[in-house]
Amino acid sequence: MRAELSKPKRAQRGVSMIEMLIVVFVMMITAAMASPNIMQAVYNIRLNSGASDLAGLMQQARIMAAKNNTPYAIRYTNLGAVRIAFIDVNGDGVYNAAEPQVQFSGSVVPAAGAPSGGGGQPAAYVLVGDTGNGSFDNTTILGFSPRGLPCDYSAPPTCATPSVKPFNYYLTDTRMGLPGWASVVVTKAGRTKVVVWDGTSWH
Repeated sequence: MRAELSKPKRAQRGVSMIEMLIVVFVMMITAAMASPNIMQAVYNIRLNSGASDLAGLMQQARIMAAKNNTPYAIRYTNLGAVRIAFIDVNGDGVYNAAEPQVQFSGSVVPAAGAPSGGGGQPAAYVLVGDTGNGSFDNTTILGFSPRGLPCDYSAPPTCATPSVKPFNYYLTDTRMGLPGWASVVVTKAGRTKVVVWDGTSWH
């Protein structure tokens, strides 16, 4: 019986340098196209997170006010290089280490007031069903009465309830293109919700 002659193995063909460069080039183009969308998503998540944290702090102040039968205000200050919102538990207007607070991350900051509707800014948010005369914004200090109802606390200890208007506390950020906007809405009954501007409408 004749032994079968072993056939020489065929050399496997590798990837040429040109093919590798084409693959890398296509990947770079894809990454460049996806990068702005990824960054926008990161900015939106950060803005949403800041607004949700602020809404949670406001609800905490509401619960504390009703529980302790004492009015509490939400105030803003800098803690080092970081902007924070805090519950002014002792009413002195200054942040103390034991007071509940939230920090705003990255470029997210409380706005100076309501957006103007011009210069790339959205119009101020209008609460659906509200037939009043607009809303309070960041220029007004939000407080909660001993009954847990929101009030204009700009002149403590005055905390008149029910509030004549709902509250919209705006956050903004710097990003590629136009700034982002979010609002924490506090209804006259004290409920909170977060709305975000998507470039066309609030939702």
